[in-house]
Amino acid sequence: MRQPLAIFAAFLLFCFGASTAAAVQTSPCEPQRWAPEMAAFEKQDAQSPPPKRGLLFVGSSSIRLWDLEKSFPELPAINRGFGGSQLCDSVHHAELLVLKHQPAKIVVYAGDNDIAAGKSPEQVAGDFQALVATVRAALPRTPIIYIAIKPSIARWKLAEKMKRANKLIEAQCAKNEGLHFVDVWRPMLGDDGQPRRELFRDDGLHLNDAGYALWAELVKPMLLDAAK
Repeated sequence: MRQPLAIFAAFLLFCFGASTAAAVQTSPCEPQRWAPEMAAFEKQDAQSPPPKRGLLFVGSSSIRLWDLEKSFPELPAINRGFGGSQLCDSVHHAELLVLKHQPAKIVVYAGDNDIAAGKSPEQVAGDFQALVATVRAALPRTPIIYIAIKPSIARWKLAEKMKRANKLIEAQCAKNEGLHFVDVWRPMLGDDGQPRRELFRDDGLHLNDAGYALWAELVKPMLLDAAK
């Protein structure tokens, strides 16, 4: 069921306190912006329904551009990434993107665009909590795997805010059963402490094949073990 963030903010107020709820309430979202993408997903689902109990990947362009069949040929992966999206967009469209598929596990990558759009690390962490609350309401036992916000050449000036958001979300995952954090930040840095250029496309933001190979290496153990 699609519900506004205010409902989930109230849930978070009860569970996590006022500061988190306020962060969710003040996180701007434009769910109507994604109507064409959602219509395309609905058409795709009708023409070729993905398997129930699959591995659902959702989030921004780093998910959308990921060739999951190449990375995980032996696993039933479902790609529901939509480029430019933020965490709150996945909250608003969770029924269509995630819940209807009744996935065995959910992999999330979002937060990168959020920070670039000016959100605080606390807002990003609050929106992640809203997504967790949405999923937990319908799929209380489904593991959620969060891929850390990546370091990138194009957005390196935002590194400190991204690291703060990662730290907050990692702490949430550590305290809650069924939440798992995949650290891609440190493996994507070179010996000089800068993003490894060989992992990126020419735009310095999106991953190339080498970048996705690294992500697959880091994520695959979680896909196999997250339910344990």
